[in-house]
This record gives sequence, C-alpha cells and structure tokens, in this order.
Amino acid sequence: MELTLFLLILVIIFALAFEYINGFHDAANAIATVVSTKTLSPKHAILYGAVLNFFGAFFGTCVAKTIGSGIVDSGTVTQAVILCALLGAIIWNLITWFLGLPSSSSHALIGGLLGAAIMHAGGFSIVNIQGLVQKVVIPMFTSPVMGYFVGFLVMLLLLHIFAKAIPEKINRKFKGAQLFSAGVMAFSHGSNDAQKTMGIITLGLLTYCATHGVVFDGSTFATLFLPDPSKDFHVPPGVIFICALTMGLGTAAGGWKIIHTLGNKVIKLKPIHGFAAETTAAGIILTATHFGIPVSTTQIISSAIMGVGSTIRFSAVKWGLVGNILAAWILTIPISMFIAAGIYWTLSKAFHALGY
Repeated sequence: MELTLFLLILVIIFALAFEYINGFHDAANAIATVVSTKTLSPKHAILYGAVLNFFGAFFGTCVAKTIGSGIVDSGTVTQAVILCALLGAIIWNLITWFLGLPSSSSHALIGGLLGAAIMHAGGFSIVNIQGLVQKVVIPMFTSPVMGYFVGFLVMLLLLHIFAKAIPEKINRKFKGAQLFSAGVMAFSHGSNDAQKTMGIITLGLLTYCATHGVVFDGSTFATLFLPDPSKDFHVPPGVIFICALTMGLGTAAGGWKIIHTLGNKVIKLKPIHGFAAETTAAGIILTATHFGIPVSTTQIISSAIMGVGSTIRFSAVKWGLVGNILAAWILTIPISMFIAAGIYWTLSKAFHALGY
C-alpha cells in the first residue's frame, strides 16, 4: 500500500475517533442541565441527546466548508498535516476530559490544524488570516459573552413573567419545557460540531484525489463517498452519514466527569434555569451554524449556565471553578497547536529517515 493512501486511511480513522471522542466529551453540552434538574434519568437523557445529535449533523455543511477551506490553504495541505491536526486535537480532548474540564473540541481541532499546517509550511503564509479572525477568533470571544448576557436576560424575563407563581409548580411545568430545550440544544450541537469532522475528512479526500488524479465519474460510490469538484467544497453524503452516526454513538457513551462539572459544580440548577440556558445556547449555536461559524458549543452552554445562575445571586456561581474553565478555553488553541506541530515535526523526521 502506498504511503499517501495509508495516510488517508489513517486520517479517516482518526477523524472518526475524534468525532466519537467529541461526542462523549461534549455530551454534557446537551444533557448536563436536563440530568442535573432530574427532568430525565441519565440513561434516557444520553439516548435522547445521541439521537438528536445524529439528526442535527444533517443541518447543512457551511461549518464543514469553513474548517476544510476557510482557515488554511487547502491546496498546500497534505495528509500528514491533517493527521497531525487530528492527533493534536484528540490528545488535548482526552487530557481535558480526564481533568473534567469542558474545553472546546472545535478549538482543539482548529488549533491542531493551524499547528501542523504552520510547521509544514515553515511559517504563517499557509494561514487564511481573514478567515481565521472572522470565523474563529472573533466568535471565540463574542459567543461566550453573548451566552452569558443573553442567558442572564432570558432568565430575568422568565422570572418577571412568573414572578407571582409558586416556584415548585413552575419548576414542574418547566420540566416538560426543558425536554424541548434540551432536544434543541442536542440538535444544535450536532449541527455545528459534527460538521467539523466532515470538513476534515472531505479535505483529506480532496487532497488525495488532487494528488492522484482521481476523477469524479458520477458512479454510485463516487456520489456517496467522493467530493464533487464541480461543487464548492462538496461534502459527500456518505461522509455526512458516517460522521453523524459516529457522533451519536460517542454521545451515547456519555461524558460523566464533564456532565457533573456543568450540571452540578458550576451551579445547582432548577428546570426553569436549565430551560433558559439551553434555549439561549441553542439559539446562538444554530445561528452560528447557519453562517458557517465553527463556534465552541461548550463555551456557549457553559457561559449561558453562568449567566442564568447569576440571576439567583452573583455568588451562586462557583467562580473559582469558572476560572479553571476559562483557563482551558484560553489554552486550548495554543496547546493544540503546539502538540500538533510537535507531532508533525516528529513524523516528518521519521519519514525523512525512511526515505519518503
């Protein structure tokens, strides 16, 4: 087997591994609040989240296009760059999962892609600075701020509407409403996060087809699994389905450390709080997906929970833990870049020694 085909197979395997890890790493995004408020049992919540994550993955491919062609120059990217990007993201995801920190899988992948691509090119010429700033850097800072303040305002509005209602009665009613909000949150997570792996796999397929002269012949196999060069960054339907299924299975595996952090450690939630946080986060994420912005679903739901919790009283949020979460947010891209760049440097030395 030739090296480039072997690397493509590795890219697909590790991309799906990243998707699976993303599923259980970010399962908390969709179900932490609904478990914390006891609206659903953990088993039922995970199944509910997994199914809606799966269906959300079919909600367009604009984010996949951003990942595959909007951050680095796809024409100069190699299979080795993509593989190292995935390894860097997977390693950082596993570290933060082990520590129970809800960091961003999206930013880990973006950081890995940047680190490996920059090391490959020997500089920043390969980076699409405008795309990086507009689609990654600005949303990285604005989306959690929006999550906090919109969550705060939505919760204030709900408190104003139900000011004279009996709290326990309202919370019983909001358990039903939270089923809807948790479902929309799970759907929105699948719509944004699953597309990132679709973009990576499609980039790998495009790279292989370009270097080996593989022609899109319109056959059933090509239609399902090969990108159509006549379309603008076309994600094959087979890639969409496989990524959706893998993310759903990953979500079904759960991510109990992070669920516990978001659902219980940041603040104790009632159903009305969970509804406000999930509705806020889902609205922001679906808007970002529509415009092809690969946001951190983790950051948005975390900040929405903080905003909602602040309406109880500012001290109700455990700000010491929030500081640890913020540190993980800030460090994710640079550390993922460093890990991926180091892996690429090591692999390039190994390939050179083997005569490739």
